[in-house]
Amino acid sequence: MPGLLSTPRPVPGRRAPMLAGAGVVALALPVFLVAGFPLSGWALAAVLWAAGEALGIWLSRLPIGADHLGFSGVVALAHSFRGIGVMVVLIAVTLGDRHVGIAALAVYALAYSLSLGVSLVEYFSGEKVR
Repeated sequence: MPGLLSTPRPVPGRRAPMLAGAGVVALALPVFLVAGFPLSGWALAAVLWAAGEALGIWLSRLPIGADHLGFSGVVALAHSFRGIGVMVVLIAVTLGDRHVGIAALAVYALAYSLSLGVSLVEYFSGEKVR
C-alpha cells in the first residue's frame, strides 16, 4: 500500500470510461420511458454528457507537458470549467423545473461516476512507469 498514489502510471485511455458513461445514458432511456420520468431530463443529461465528452476528446488532442505549459494550462482550466458549466446548467434547470433538473442530475451523476470508476480501475491496474 505504501506508494500507491506516488507510483507513476501511464494516463488511462478515454475510450472505456467514455463508453461506460454513454452506456449509462443509453440504458437510462428505457428506464425513463417505463417509469414515466421526464424525457427532457434524460435528453438534457445526454446532451451534457455528449458535449462534455466532445470537449474532452478535443482537449486530449492538445499537447501537454513541460514543453507545452500554455496548452497544459488551457487543458486544466477547460476540464475545470467543464464540470462547473455542467453544474451551472443543472442548477439553472432545476430551479426552473425541479423534476427535469433532478432527472438530468441523476443520469449525469451516474454516468460520470461510472466513467470515473472505470478510469480509476484502468489507471491503478495499469503497469507502473519506472
